[in-house]
Amino acid sequence: MSYIFTSESVSEGHPDKLCDRVSDTVLDLFLAAEPEARVACETFATTNRVILGGEVRASRHNLPSIIAAIEPAVRAAVKDIGYEQDKFHHAHFEFQNYLHEQSADIAMGVDSGDNKDEGAGDQGLMFGYACRETDVLMPAAIHYSHQILKRLAEIRKNDADSILGPDSKSQISLIYDDQGQPTAAHKIVLSTQHDEAASQRDIRELVTPVIADVMPDGWMVGADDLLINPTGQFVIGGPDGDAGLTGRKIIVDTYGGAALHGGGAFSGKDPTKVDRSAAYACRYLAKNVVAAGLAEKCTIQLAYAIGVAEPVSLYANMHGTGTIDDARLQDALAQSMNLTPRGIRQHLLLNTPIYASSAAYGHFGRTAGEAGPGSFSWEATNLVDALQSALA
Repeated sequence: MSYIFTSESVSEGHPDKLCDRVSDTVLDLFLAAEPEARVACETFATTNRVILGGEVRASRHNLPSIIAAIEPAVRAAVKDIGYEQDKFHHAHFEFQNYLHEQSADIAMGVDSGDNKDEGAGDQGLMFGYACRETDVLMPAAIHYSHQILKRLAEIRKNDADSILGPDSKSQISLIYDDQGQPTAAHKIVLSTQHDEAASQRDIRELVTPVIADVMPDGWMVGADDLLINPTGQFVIGGPDGDAGLTGRKIIVDTYGGAALHGGGAFSGKDPTKVDRSAAYACRYLAKNVVAAGLAEKCTIQLAYAIGVAEPVSLYANMHGTGTIDDARLQDALAQSMNLTPRGIRQHLLLNTPIYASSAAYGHFGRTAGEAGPGSFSWEATNLVDALQSALA
């Protein structure tokens, strides 16, 4: 049976994504000064205001300088996104920082000891997914949605007189055949903030060729199925238009609804938080399974208990496309990678300041190293040989 499936993305200037960027900027500050620092930073943004809250831990030697660096780094991040509006300007918004010391009870469960490995920072379940719909082994709708917004942001930032604003959203509906393969686009929606003087015709003429260039050959929709700023105007945007919070775009961050999600957000969390690190590990495992030719698509699940190092479960599902059975794959995965929180952090080199670059346009479907050494390490396919050896 053929069907239509839709995914959306939002730009770096979307209020929630701005908050993700701020939270990950704070995380990177801590990890740059102290790789074992603990951070759980939440951000709230609204008209002319940015507020931080959450828990942190660093040495007494490093903590004062880190705290002093937070406000300038946050303002620089907002400036880089492009906000210079009257009611949300990087130089003028009111900034409040309510970060405080991490709970001793949580620290006790997570910290390693003489007879105890480092435990998970919380209970929970995490999923990873990969498929052959795109060359980056991601579902097509979310991948192309990200690429459209990423291209438009590049155009905006490279043109001081651009009519585009920082806040935008894309949405793509794809037609799938009865074999479950995407074959064409059905509808494409783009809402982008713009200068007050720009007409809807100006905006359509600017963005249409960008969208057409992103979509595969033969997939571009006609004018009637390309919905650009359907409300008719999008001048007021960013936190002045809608309040933003860290962690509210978890489907945008992952697989666009095409795969399961454990419910945990990523941004602002150091890698002892398995919501983030184990989700990265799941994507890494799933991508390497598909890259190794073991399946056309693959879902991985890990689950943890707070304070316990070993995962309480590991699940693999190749959706009937595998060259081996799922149980055998599970055994091979367990042999190929240490899936304790420490093992994941060390394997993927996660105790480094690599996170601000992941805050927009998806945590997955990126290129390992694209934002500098160590970035997007979970997108590498360097586990293929180990998997094949485990299955030999």
